[in-house]
Amino acid sequence: MEKTTNVPELFGSMVFNDQKMKERLPRTTYKALKKTIQNGEPLDISVANAVANAMKDWAVEMGCTHYTHWFQPMTGVTAEKHDSFICPDGDGQVIMEFSGKELIKGEPDASSFPSGGIRATFEARGYTTWDPTSPAFIRDKTLYIPTAFCSYTGEVLDKKTPLLRSMERLSNVAVKVLHLLGKEDVTRVTTTVGPEQEYFLIDKKMYDARPDLIFTGRTLFGAPAPKGQELEDHYFGSIKTRVAAFMNDLDAELWKLGVLAKTKHNEVAPSQHELAPIFSTSNIATDHNELTMEVMKKTAEKHGLVCLLHEKPFAGVNGSGKHNNWSISTNTGENLLDPGKNPEDNLQFQLFLAAVVKAVHEYQDLLRITVASAGNDHRLGANEAPPAIISMYLGDDLGALVDAIINGTEYRSKGKADMLTGVDVLPDFKKDNSDRNRTSPFAFTGNKFEFRALGSSLNIGCPNYMLNTMVAQELSEFYDTLKDADDLDAALKALVKKVLTEHQNIIFNGDNYSDEWVAEAEKRGLCNFRSLPEAMEHYVDQKNIDLFVGNGIVSEAEIRARYEIELEHYAKQLRIEALTMIDMAAKSITPAVSAFVGELTQTALAKKSLSASVSVYAETSLIEELSASLEGFVKKTAELEAAVTAAAQYSDDNLALAKYYRETVFTLMGELRAFGDAMERKTSKQYWPYPSYGEMLFGV
Repeated sequence: MEKTTNVPELFGSMVFNDQKMKERLPRTTYKALKKTIQNGEPLDISVANAVANAMKDWAVEMGCTHYTHWFQPMTGVTAEKHDSFICPDGDGQVIMEFSGKELIKGEPDASSFPSGGIRATFEARGYTTWDPTSPAFIRDKTLYIPTAFCSYTGEVLDKKTPLLRSMERLSNVAVKVLHLLGKEDVTRVTTTVGPEQEYFLIDKKMYDARPDLIFTGRTLFGAPAPKGQELEDHYFGSIKTRVAAFMNDLDAELWKLGVLAKTKHNEVAPSQHELAPIFSTSNIATDHNELTMEVMKKTAEKHGLVCLLHEKPFAGVNGSGKHNNWSISTNTGENLLDPGKNPEDNLQFQLFLAAVVKAVHEYQDLLRITVASAGNDHRLGANEAPPAIISMYLGDDLGALVDAIINGTEYRSKGKADMLTGVDVLPDFKKDNSDRNRTSPFAFTGNKFEFRALGSSLNIGCPNYMLNTMVAQELSEFYDTLKDADDLDAALKALVKKVLTEHQNIIFNGDNYSDEWVAEAEKRGLCNFRSLPEAMEHYVDQKNIDLFVGNGIVSEAEIRARYEIELEHYAKQLRIEALTMIDMAAKSITPAVSAFVGELTQTALAKKSLSASVSVYAETSLIEELSASLEGFVKKTAELEAAVTAAAQYSDDNLALAKYYRETVFTLMGELRAFGDAMERKTSKQYWPYPSYGEMLFGV
């Protein structure tokens, strides 16, 4: 019998969590640290020294020799520099030491990370600083310390700092609003997130034979397999033994790190799967999601698999997203987005709902921008991915309530109806008061909003600091409107009605995939940015600069730096993809097809030499078809190569460069692929140089 895992004992065993801090820290130090974590109070250096020593002792006991400041620069992945605990003792020996100063501050090279012009090569100094709200953990015999990252002159260069600032800002404003409503016991408000993570698993041998997957994360060539996802038999299907073993190991590794991995299942596309955690605070959820992606990749290797986190690794089947389940809760345990049994009487809920509706409508461009990437450009708009048009789904019950508020009519919530199974042995149950809408980018799902437009590789810190900031802005305006009201209830009702009336255009409960919705959205004045360059152009609109600067999240210089970083990164990604296509086309596909045509020619000549009456129709028709396709393929390869070279003319303007890559280079890549995929269908498997979709997705 296989030994059963003791999950409660395993969970958090590699984390310097609250339990370990309580056991190892002096009582006064522990209390001071908890005040910093829970209330955001400043941290004294004496507390940092005590924490550092306790952390080091625990880590050394667990077999660690090194520590690292783990941070999230603007590269889209995490970064780390490892230092040992050793310190010379003066007698030619070493002791293991770790000070509060080392815990609080690290010094990576800031000029080597994307800075949007903030740091030059000769301005190399940058700092990492300890984030005490996210617990340290152990991986690979190293103590990992979550940190923020900034330049020598103080500019924000990471994705954690804006998130932490936005959480503080939203908490401060929301507490003021709640005090106005009589909730004096509330001292802190926290946003929580549960990010569902989709991913593909393929055999490592197949991956190693695909340069496009290695260099870009997606297949640049590949004809569809005879079967895709049309039978809908993979979704929630029986999990294959090899994948189940990977999932079991993944759960164990994540549980050790305190990640609340809860749900796992097959997703819609073949070889696609999903992991969903229980929600955590936005900061910890972001750190945990970054950890989850890293652990997925390392665990897959142990099973001879590769985990693909690109948004669209395979054309023609579902891409991978990350559903961001976002909510707001108080330190007293109240979910501010829970409508309760009678939402029509719940003025507090209506006020916070109105804030979210107004925020999403006024800053729809920012929500689109925050999920924009080269990978997500392939995914948005079909196969259960929402479209590029941002809208909100409230469901039948809440939608009817909003209509009643706008129109000034009476409404009573239907509540949860009985679901009668009609079978004696099956228990009846209560069904939810609204359906789910998988086509909506921003859907209300009971007591939270599910932001479905995120790509699978995205750092969730970005969309969440956007959400926090825009909702904080609306709540601040609401507070200013209500604070001096003589009749608070009347003023609140009037405000909610006004807001919902003015911003109802963002609410849509129908099919977001329909052509009718595209036309209707345009009438409503909603944005429809189909690609990153089209969306990113609006990032530096004045209203967006005012939002971030006014709420103390980032400065205007930091906003413009992020704008440049994203555009530059997009152009670089497409350039890598184009160069990879050219390389695959010239060095492998063209010679392979030419060789196959050569064999067909030799076969046809041999048959004719045997007897003039022998038919060579099959060979000659295939030779003619492939020769024509190969000619077009070679010409299109040359066109693409010339287009990449011509991109240099836009090197001084990142927006122009990104648009050129999208409109010219990306288009040529699609045309080249069409030739390549057509030839794959006609070329012998023995000659085609790369594993097919059938081999990668189905093993055949």
